[in-house]
Amino acid sequence: MFRRDDRELVGGITLSNIRRGVAQIGTVGYWAGESFARRGYTLDAVRALSGFSFSRLGLHRLEAACLPENDPSRRLLLRAGFDLEGKASAYLKINGDWRDHLLFGLVAGAAARGRTDL
Repeated sequence: MFRRDDRELVGGITLSNIRRGVAQIGTVGYWAGESFARRGYTLDAVRALSGFSFSRLGLHRLEAACLPENDPSRRLLLRAGFDLEGKASAYLKINGDWRDHLLFGLVAGAAARGRTDL
């Protein structure tokens, strides 16, 4: 992710684990540099990636996850239209420890309803 006015790197976003066939799903991941966090860059990137994934790639569903204590990431996903779907125990190994994550999903057609009240 690059800032528009000066093209400075502000973070990154990925679409991975794309599954075709009956699923048509992809997994979204993102990060932002500390000095660029909570300025809307990541929200804009998640919304753009969602639109691209549904319209150009023909995916039906996107998934994302975050640590339960990561309130900014949780709010970002909700504002981008994702629904909180549950918790996965010991989902990813981070710094040598298996960590629980909250799981989020977004289905094509629901992306336009992103929340702004969070």
